[in-house]
Amino acid sequence: MSNDPTQEVNEGADEMAQQDELEALRAEVEQLRAQSLLERADLENQRKRLARDIDSARRFANERLLSDLLPVFDSLDAGLAAAGENAGALRQGLELTYKQLLKVAAENGMEVLDPAGQAFNPEHHQAISQGESEGVAPGHVITVFQKGYLLNGRLLRPALVIVAKQD
Repeated sequence: MSNDPTQEVNEGADEMAQQDELEALRAEVEQLRAQSLLERADLENQRKRLARDIDSARRFANERLLSDLLPVFDSLDAGLAAAGENAGALRQGLELTYKQLLKVAAENGMEVLDPAGQAFNPEHHQAISQGESEGVAPGHVITVFQKGYLLNGRLLRPALVIVAKQD
């Protein structure tokens, strides 16, 4: 062992340089770890977003078809109303066809809105007029001109209604 002061200074400088390098490497590792966590979170968010998009596409894939069938529902409703209560073969056939069509639509997520007597809901009903009616509370539906429809909770078409006047 020598008592050379320059050698001690060089060893101290080398040790400091190694410490600085070690700290720099630790900082880089920590930065890479944080970056990795962010990328994992991004990947997980993309996976969840894709799953939501696929679920939405699956749930609403038949929206156009069911929307195109709404006039058929309206025609069957009108035909049944025009036939009255006569239990003829034609009426029974119409009722069966209508029930089958409703069943298929329901199996595909469609729901009928027939709000007669219910409180007016601007999210599902479109008021075309106001009227007075005995026995119907103000703000409730008096008459339904056209039924509304929901597809998996999303409004396909609002129900066209007449609402009882507020006093």
